[in-house]
Amino acid sequence: MSKTVIWHNPRCSKSREALKLLEENGVEVEIFKYLDEKVTKEDIKNILKLIGAKPRDIMRTKEAVYKELGLKDVDDDEKLIEAMVEHPKLIERPIVIKDNKAVIGRPPSKVLDIV
Repeated sequence: MSKTVIWHNPRCSKSREALKLLEENGVEVEIFKYLDEKVTKEDIKNILKLIGAKPRDIMRTKEAVYKELGLKDVDDDEKLIEAMVEHPKLIERPIVIKDNKAVIGRPPSKVLDIV
């Protein structure tokens, strides 16, 4: 059985809810606290590929740092990815990865789609 990884922020209710759902369904989960551990460009690019998304699709556009950095007006995907590496708070959560799939747990029940 392949591992299931959750990009988790324990301070986020949606992230806690998604983790609880996975555990209640018997899924063994590896927790990646992306705010505490180093996120690389390759990590983000891999998630984008697995989700089939563009960088802005996995960004928290209501975060203050999004506005402060003027990211609304940035059309360069590389620059958006670099912003998420430098400010991981911009990354939507939770993200669950299993096999060659990933999903953003919004709503949290979506995480069950890939396990």
